[in-house]
Amino acid sequence: MRPLILQLLLFAVFHPAFGQLPGQPHSSYWFPQELLSWTPGGDADAPYNRSSVELRDRTLGDTQANVHARPEEARIAALSIMYPSTGGNPSQGARTMDVYAFNYWQYTDRLVMWGGSAGEGLILSPSQDVIDAGHRNGVPVYGTVFFPPVAYGGQIQWVEDFVQNSGGVFPVADKLIEVAEYYGFEGWFINQETAGGDAALAQDMRDLMEYVHANSEVRIMWYDAMVESGAISWQNALNSNNDMFFHDGGVISDEMFLNFWWSASGLASSASFAQGLGRSPYDLCAGVDVQAGGYSTGVNWEAVFPEGSAHVTSLGFYCPNWCYTSSTGHQDFYERANRFWVGANRDPSNTDTSHPWKGMAHYVPATTPVTSVPFVTCFNTGQGSSYHVQGEELGDFQWNNRSLQDVLPTWRWIARSDGTPLFPELDWETAYWGGSCLKVSGDLYPGTPTMLYLYKTDLTLAGGDVLVLTYSTGSAGTESNIRAALAFEDPGTFHYFDAGTTSTEGWNTVNFDLSAYSGRPLSVIALSFDASEPVTGYTARAGRLGIIQGAADEPAPPAGLYVEDFCQIDDDHGTVRLRWTHSADGAYLYCVCRVNADESRTWLWSTPGDACFVPELQREAPETVTTIEVCAVSPEFGISQASATTVEWTVTGMEGGHGDGGFGLLDGMPNPVSSSVPVPFEVRASGRVELSLYAIDGRMVLRMLDGEMEAGEHSALLETDGLSSGVYFLRLSSCGAVDTGKLLLVR
Repeated sequence: MRPLILQLLLFAVFHPAFGQLPGQPHSSYWFPQELLSWTPGGDADAPYNRSSVELRDRTLGDTQANVHARPEEARIAALSIMYPSTGGNPSQGARTMDVYAFNYWQYTDRLVMWGGSAGEGLILSPSQDVIDAGHRNGVPVYGTVFFPPVAYGGQIQWVEDFVQNSGGVFPVADKLIEVAEYYGFEGWFINQETAGGDAALAQDMRDLMEYVHANSEVRIMWYDAMVESGAISWQNALNSNNDMFFHDGGVISDEMFLNFWWSASGLASSASFAQGLGRSPYDLCAGVDVQAGGYSTGVNWEAVFPEGSAHVTSLGFYCPNWCYTSSTGHQDFYERANRFWVGANRDPSNTDTSHPWKGMAHYVPATTPVTSVPFVTCFNTGQGSSYHVQGEELGDFQWNNRSLQDVLPTWRWIARSDGTPLFPELDWETAYWGGSCLKVSGDLYPGTPTMLYLYKTDLTLAGGDVLVLTYSTGSAGTESNIRAALAFEDPGTFHYFDAGTTSTEGWNTVNFDLSAYSGRPLSVIALSFDASEPVTGYTARAGRLGIIQGAADEPAPPAGLYVEDFCQIDDDHGTVRLRWTHSADGAYLYCVCRVNADESRTWLWSTPGDACFVPELQREAPETVTTIEVCAVSPEFGISQASATTVEWTVTGMEGGHGDGGFGLLDGMPNPVSSSVPVPFEVRASGRVELSLYAIDGRMVLRMLDGEMEAGEHSALLETDGLSSGVYFLRLSSCGAVDTGKLLLVR
């Protein structure tokens, strides 16, 4: 048996944890006894972990791309490692583009943020950005309760602490409920793999889960490991040895994740057993471990999804984040994810292949959260190398925050043409809003238009509804060759809206009144590309697409904006915790910017919540006070007036003088370096000295020194093992003075 703890350890080995910044809020994790003392008011990070995005309704709609997919049957649960460790995970993203930005929500019924370890904590709450992204797409999100095997540090006392009770009250269960309700996620995945229990302990575990159901709407997914005797004995099925954890006079767990060694006969008997208990067989998830092999993993698909017959059970993936962890880079991740979820043909409507892995689109139809107006997408994946607002680049740095991920196209990709269709893809070179957009490229020829099917919808239009499209072709005064296309009751019949001639080489916006279609159900949003004469090397980008009611609403600004904490790192850099009261009109997100000396704005961060951590504020000399503004952005992407606050800097004048005045990093070390080297430095007075190494994105990757030292010259060893090639920064601080230096590591 390859226990779940081993997979998490392997992930941590190959993907180092995110570094920490002063004031950085992190997602929550606890041991059971620690959780008992947790309260939202006593946790300074709690507001930064709280989701403000409601769980959207989603439906199957009236369209289905793949004839093999069977609606209203199997569901897919994803147990994903969203961050590389249990602790130290930023609540609201970080200044790096590199993150597991899961985005095939349309095929997923549950997402579990997997984690927990004997060395850090056993109970892991999902971070705010993961909850927000799931909710925007209508997918419930679960946290994890993990009791590891004894061989990996598990202690049976932790299980006993977890199920402690008196008079029918389970105090840890009450805290599980409180955490889920405060942070705004839907449930917990409970994985008990610690040996040493007995029947009484197993009964307490069963009673705790029943208690959660009796006292809340929090859901439970149970992992097939512990049996009713209290032993750890993976059944790979639902049977009389473990059924009391699933159904025992009523619902005990909402879903059960069956261990990976199931067989066709075992799944069939499990489905029958569930039905005999009055439960759906689709409340059982046949576990598939894809962490090592991804879409090369051998799976008996016919046992779960027999072709032409009803699905037997649901499916539970362990570590579909393989698409990210195995990738060679950003683009490779997105290609692997498409192959994993959609199949070898990059087309969810065509999954025919000789490869055993056909993609999930072959088995389950896509759902859609596009069920009401307004609906607007800017094709933002929740990461980028820059940040744009209304087509203007306001942030020139890498970032990620999955809270900002828009609803991405349902079908990736269905492009139809009688000739060679244009090639659609997500693009991070530019954006209208956020860090990415939709790009199509190729050659256009008369009579062979490309129809690009994008969104499945399930909404009814009303009078005053407006179709909005923002696009760019890179030239002004030329035919755009773009038409928006809407399908109503008949998904095969489209009504077209011509974007016409471009007015600028940048972003162009066109609006189309849909009042004539009031009362009609909308089923598909698409884009069509055609030309009256050949256009070779055609490229077009869509930066915004959607349907709004009238003009874009301008919401009220947030109220009560204040600086909760300003952590000044050196004369020119700091981090900020900001708090405010939500806009009275609600908001899709909030934009946080600094006001520059020339009255321009620089984007600092965004969040849908009412608490925001700014990972870097940079001073513009000679200022000693920086103004920060926060604007609310409506679901129609209208922008409010700004609320403003300020931070004050303490300027020491110590930066930039290596060794000047008896303090600083000294010359004498090689640069670039290729192996471990001593770093010489000087301090002018006795006291605490800190020397750390930071990555170019601001993550602290190594603390080299932190302790008391005498005045004078010293050195500390920079150990480069485990560090990749690139640019790093050394930061020396002592007695209020700070010095920094750039370092190039070349392997």
